[in-house]
Amino acid sequence: MDNIKILAIVGMSGSGKSVAVDYLTDKGYPKVYFGGMIYKEMAKRGIPRTEDGESEKKFRETIRETEGKDWVVRQAIAEAKDLINAGQKRFILDGVYSWTEYKILKREFPTCLTFISIVVDKKLRYDRVAMRPERPFDITAIRERDRSEIENLEKGGPIAAADYYILNNGTVADMTTRLDEILKEIKF
Repeated sequence: MDNIKILAIVGMSGSGKSVAVDYLTDKGYPKVYFGGMIYKEMAKRGIPRTEDGESEKKFRETIRETEGKDWVVRQAIAEAKDLINAGQKRFILDGVYSWTEYKILKREFPTCLTFISIVVDKKLRYDRVAMRPERPFDITAIRERDRSEIENLEKGGPIAAADYYILNNGTVADMTTRLDEILKEIKF
């Protein structure tokens, strides 16, 4: 795994993860999208995606219960290894959710994986989620999503154990400037 560098972007809903990942993919870095594993499996099983995201939430929790907490990460590792075997030296992991996934990834890629956590003040994050054009949530829904992701999916662990943090209370430019600083520091 010499010269391979993998970034995992983590954070709560509305923190700016997708903006950071989009910024990196626009720079030409491919991504392994953990949510995509869920969507592919839902399609394979004929389970429709709902606009409010409830079907994905339920399926994400169910598949982890029935197939193991490591089901998504096993699929993602296979996709990551395909990228590496194809000669890709730099790529992004988008959507690491659980402590189980974090531990498995750190074991699988011990020397080439860096976690970046995007964090934002809760009120601002809730405001952003309420105003986003795709899948906005009201205050009750976002609080329930937070509770579910922390309690059922162990989402807090990877955020707490990240190698780097970006406080995203400002502009997109502020966040991407900090992201570029981290990329330079880790020679990504």
